[in-house]
Amino acid sequence: MDPVPATPSASSAITLKVNGEKHTLPVDHRTTLLDALRERLDLTGTKKGCDQGQCGACTVLLDGRRAVACLQLAVAAEGREITTIEGVAEEGGQLHPVQQAFLDLDGYQCGYCTPGQICSAVAVIEEHAAGWPSAVTGDVRPEAGSPPLTAEEIRERMSGNLCRCGAYVSIVQAVARAAAAHGSTTETTETTGAAAASAAGGAAA
Repeated sequence: MDPVPATPSASSAITLKVNGEKHTLPVDHRTTLLDALRERLDLTGTKKGCDQGQCGACTVLLDGRRAVACLQLAVAAEGREITTIEGVAEEGGQLHPVQQAFLDLDGYQCGYCTPGQICSAVAVIEEHAAGWPSAVTGDVRPEAGSPPLTAEEIRERMSGNLCRCGAYVSIVQAVARAAAAHGSTTETTETTGAAAASAAGGAAA
């Protein structure tokens, strides 16, 4: 009689480094990073939206780059630097410039998409500062340098994050302000309050 093959283990103990702290926990190999963050580590700032990688509500930073946590297995994130919205603020509790700009320019709206929007914006500013082109960048030659961070550039770079409130104008202006503070060249005009709200429909098109 042939021996019965051993059944592979369906779980492992992994260590996740989240917002600078290490957490060791047993997880089913099929557990997504999103579920591990929310259900195992109680980091509920990262939102579960479509759960299909389309809305961006669960965006976190993995080694400084954007990732939708619902499509990332927790076991694949072991050993990587994970930053959630709870870890974006600077030392001493001071808001990150992106958070402050969202607050000042009313980019929060209902707030459900905001954690993912802010995590994406933090990475977008770094990507632009590093000279990474986007799909709407006209001249992608390395010698051309970084293009101005126009509203079109911001919308394209943030297009993986959906705001069901249609607050894109406020979000674009918030990202532009934070990028300018970071040293990026921007070409947007800030609008606030009612002016931003009235223009939101056109921006979302």
